[in-house]
Amino acid sequence: MTTEGENKNNQRTQFLEKPETADMAVEGCTVNNDRRGFLRGAGLATMSAAVGMVIPFHRNIPQGFIPAAMAQENVLMGKDGLTLLNDRPVNAETPPELLDDAITPTNRHFIRNNGLPPEDMSAEGWTLTVDGFVDNPMEMSIAALKDNFEVVTMALTVECGGNGRAFFDPPASGNQWTLGAVACSEWTGVRLKDVLAKAGVQSNVVYTAHFGADSHLSGEEGKLPISRGMPIAKAMTDNILIAFAMNGEDLHPMNGAPLRLVVPGWPGSCSQKWLRRIELRDQVHDGPKMTGKAYRVPAYPVSPGTDVPKEDFVIIERMPVKSLVTFPANGAESGKETEVRGHAWSGDRMVDSLDISIDFGATWQSASLDAPVNSGAWQNWRANVTFPQAGYYEVWARATDSAGEAQPFAINWNPKGYLNNTMHRVGLRVS
Repeated sequence: MTTEGENKNNQRTQFLEKPETADMAVEGCTVNNDRRGFLRGAGLATMSAAVGMVIPFHRNIPQGFIPAAMAQENVLMGKDGLTLLNDRPVNAETPPELLDDAITPTNRHFIRNNGLPPEDMSAEGWTLTVDGFVDNPMEMSIAALKDNFEVVTMALTVECGGNGRAFFDPPASGNQWTLGAVACSEWTGVRLKDVLAKAGVQSNVVYTAHFGADSHLSGEEGKLPISRGMPIAKAMTDNILIAFAMNGEDLHPMNGAPLRLVVPGWPGSCSQKWLRRIELRDQVHDGPKMTGKAYRVPAYPVSPGTDVPKEDFVIIERMPVKSLVTFPANGAESGKETEVRGHAWSGDRMVDSLDISIDFGATWQSASLDAPVNSGAWQNWRANVTFPQAGYYEVWARATDSAGEAQPFAINWNPKGYLNNTMHRVGLRVS
């Protein structure tokens, strides 16, 4: 006869070997194959089983909590080599050397979340509403988008506005991104401008407003984690997609499945994930993270540490010129000759030149720079370098765009840690 204690031990063993059974044992906690139960506020039994022991202060656990011991394994499923910065919400960046591909693989694309992803990310039954100041309000399934509009595939660069925040001094609050909150994947979808044109953009429209299905970290019903937008003139450009696929497959859950916006050249926060609704407004959108100091910088240069009045902040639009060295990796050993390569991009502009230096900026060498494969894609570059003797060297990369703007050596400091476009430096030990 099995005792109650033996039953509990057997159940605990089952939970540890197959954690999804713990999900099913907790009332109201659903489960699917990739164990996103953690992301939806898993029950105590699930988390205790996952970490292998009792959690003494479990009553203090906030909604949406993910045990740190399990966070990376669960929330980075389907990703390879990313560095987890935060698990609530999930934010993870990609080391530069893992961004060497001309087109970023899905498993190397960074994650930037503001809230908790929706429980149901199935394309079946998903609808997109377009309303506000339009002549013909629409609600469409993903299948209807594919049937009624031209489906296109484009390589598009997405970068978080806070990429490089970790290097600010004094420090800026927020996720301490270093270099890897950027990617250029191939996105498949329909052009936003085509959808808006069919809806009928009225003459008083000033701005778009984007709404996703993710929920606020507080769990408060109806409270949105983020809802941003863009000027209607930007929305009607050719390379903004309502995307339902990346790199030839369905969107990754952490990259906005099953539907999202992709707005290249502007802060990644404009590229609403888990997209449910686009509203056209007769004013600048005032949704969450559109007001105050969110995704804004001072309207004028400021000294590090300056306290800038809120009214002096302006909304970030285009991202600045920037480049990345993806080979060799920082700290690598090198022979006296090596190829150096990477990517360069500049908001809505082209990059005209990419130069590298191995003597701390005293002299510069031009790299071979490819044209973008399409508007909105980053540009790939490469150069052959010969070091004069053994020793420690740094390779510096400096991009210059079509307006003549070049990457600086020093950070243009701002209170929120946005738009760091300083030259990327890679240290090498040459034997």
